[in-house]
Amino acid sequence: MDLILLEKVQNLGVLGEVVSVKPGYGRNYLIPRGKAAVATPENRAKYEARRAELEKAAAELLASAQARAAALVDKVVTVRSQAGEGGRLFGSVGTRDIAEAVTAAGVAVEKHEVRLPAGALRQVGEYDVEIHLHPDVNAQVKIVVAPEA
Repeated sequence: MDLILLEKVQNLGVLGEVVSVKPGYGRNYLIPRGKAAVATPENRAKYEARRAELEKAAAELLASAQARAAALVDKVVTVRSQAGEGGRLFGSVGTRDIAEAVTAAGVAVEKHEVRLPAGALRQVGEYDVEIHLHPDVNAQVKIVVAPEA
């Protein structure tokens, strides 16, 4: 299935590129989310007519992500959780907890932007967590998991 990308999609292509994907990926993910359109002659003409508008919107998203990344530089966020002997947490600190803590610290972050490749945090300590703000913009935040008083 050939699609025209209406925004940059990580590991696939950039705005305006015609890509070939499996039909299920196109029908169930890219098209419903407005990330792509079927590459028909009519849609190609519509894309060319809206090209400047789409590029401007993409530039605004990138600028917004870069501003948020600049606000996250050298940010240290503390997350408090119940812990037992030896610093092991009762439960864990996940993406939602981290997103809420960073948002409370002054920079709006959604839970889907928080990357925890090793899984949830289950020990008291300091962790460097990656925040994926845009396909081109990532930021590092130091998370301090501390036991509740």
